[in-house]
Amino acid sequence: MTRTGWLDLGAGVAGDMLLGALVGAGVPLDTVRSALAPLDLAIALRAEDVRRGGLAAVRVVVDVPEEGQPHRTWADVRLLLDRLPEPLRSTSTAVFAALARAEAAVHGVAEDEVHFHEVGALDAVADVVGVCAGLAALGLDELVASPVTVGSGSVRTAHGALPVPVPAVVALLAAAGAPARGGSFPGEQATPTGVALVTVLADRFGPMPAMRPSGWGAGAGTRDPADRANVVRLVVGEGQAADPPGALLLESAVDDLDPRVWPLVLAALLAAGAHDAWLTPVLMKKGRPGHVVAALAPPAAAAPVRGVLFRETTTLGVRETAVARTVLDREFRQVDVDGQIVAVKLGLLDGAVVNAMPEFEDVVRAAQGLGLPVEQVLARARGLAQDLLGG
Repeated sequence: MTRTGWLDLGAGVAGDMLLGALVGAGVPLDTVRSALAPLDLAIALRAEDVRRGGLAAVRVVVDVPEEGQPHRTWADVRLLLDRLPEPLRSTSTAVFAALARAEAAVHGVAEDEVHFHEVGALDAVADVVGVCAGLAALGLDELVASPVTVGSGSVRTAHGALPVPVPAVVALLAAAGAPARGGSFPGEQATPTGVALVTVLADRFGPMPAMRPSGWGAGAGTRDPADRANVVRLVVGEGQAADPPGALLLESAVDDLDPRVWPLVLAALLAAGAHDAWLTPVLMKKGRPGHVVAALAPPAAAAPVRGVLFRETTTLGVRETAVARTVLDREFRQVDVDGQIVAVKLGLLDGAVVNAMPEFEDVVRAAQGLGLPVEQVLARARGLAQDLLGG
């Protein structure tokens, strides 16, 4: 059996609503406080029992100083998140990275130059880190989310009045291929922070899966409209047995696609749920050069991966083969390269470390901080990582 969580986003989503749903579902508030402690920021949390539309709910209030909160760039926020231990650092960073990509696309600036305004405030940092820590504490095998209700009309932001859904929310939904709907009530119902958390952390979208519920929580939004319960619900339970440890190999041979499109196809296959995707040059009939595009996917992701192959390439057919797949257990450690912290992904066989590889993005960041070539820092990080083998 699998431990499954389902998020009901019919009333919309925001970071504080997700945090309240997690606390309502049994995550101790002290767990969230402990996760935030390494950031050493002026953040205090308190939980309130409230009612929204006749439903009991939890509202988590983030108390931060009202004055003196700077507008932070993505580079500034990333430095803050680097203080967190793994894997919390990676998940929190992934959420803010998605926000940075969306804001950069919307405003036409480089990602590191994005100013988060509301998103970069301390309460949003608390929401992102707190939700990532809360989900980890629940120990879910799978998180499913309903389509996101985004609202309608317009909303006042630091950039002035913007249409709902705001452009950053649209960009986040588009990048993740996540389903959404406008809803019948005016106003913003889905914030960029909430949508980023859901699109990054949810394994898939859909109705409540078959499960035997064991607990639930409702996270309250700030507003309390009289005509609906403004809450995010999280239902936790035992789901159906996980897929067997096998996978599907989906392949297509293509000889008439512009080669510049292939990197986008591979990225789309991974975004659709493939474990891995690759391209192999081949010689096809009549001596035509071509490529075989392949994706290794869990059975549950076969349909969306197959859809990418049909939509994004010129293929007229997909071959599918069931294959066995054995993977190592994984965990993260850290190494120190002249004061720069680099995460190392470890592969474990029967509890022993047999593979250790530095995270390349951390290596690049360390090289920039030290003013050294990436290749040199990578070699030093690899040397330190080798010391972890057999541990």
